[in-house]
Amino acid sequence: MIDKGAVLPLFYLPPVAYFSTIKNLRPDVVIEREEHFPKQTYRNRANIYSPDGVLSLTVPVIKGSKMHTKVKDVKISYDFNWQRLHWMSLETCYRRSAYFEYYEDDFAPFYEKKFEYLFDYNEQLLQMILKFIKLPLELKYTETYEARYPQLEDLRDAMSAKKEYDLQQKPYFQVFEERNGFIKNLSIADLLFSQGPQTINYL
Repeated sequence: MIDKGAVLPLFYLPPVAYFSTIKNLRPDVVIEREEHFPKQTYRNRANIYSPDGVLSLTVPVIKGSKMHTKVKDVKISYDFNWQRLHWMSLETCYRRSAYFEYYEDDFAPFYEKKFEYLFDYNEQLLQMILKFIKLPLELKYTETYEARYPQLEDLRDAMSAKKEYDLQQKPYFQVFEERNGFIKNLSIADLLFSQGPQTINYL
């Protein structure tokens, strides 16, 4: 058992606070993969900055993937072409950003290839983003579900898509900030496409 550190869920294009947490606590970060899949969380949604403000992108999961399916067993639904919708949204929102073109060839396959499991999809996205922001982290995973982790900070429910996370965050340039001002704690994609290689310094 790790003596310090934190247990974190695996998110889709996680918010900035997620990476700030990893940076502060690495290498002692453990990813939860045995929990039951909770609905309406960042596990399958991300918030980006659209011309109209915050836009939530949700990865649909196969019905039945509700409270009694382990998160590692949740399957992605392709009943409609959500990948095309997400990619078009990312292009619309970030084509004018400084670094979108720099990264787009690496992100594009995630919106073309069909992944069976949400966990695998999120994991490969996370590993790619960690590489881009030069934040080395050997991913460790829970082996069993534990209600409590006495020796780890339990952050499984700390970042919710339904309530604002208390993050002290200094503004950086956002494409549509002249319309709605600076929006905190959006997906790491917002920061990465704006700051590029400087993302790690920002964090």
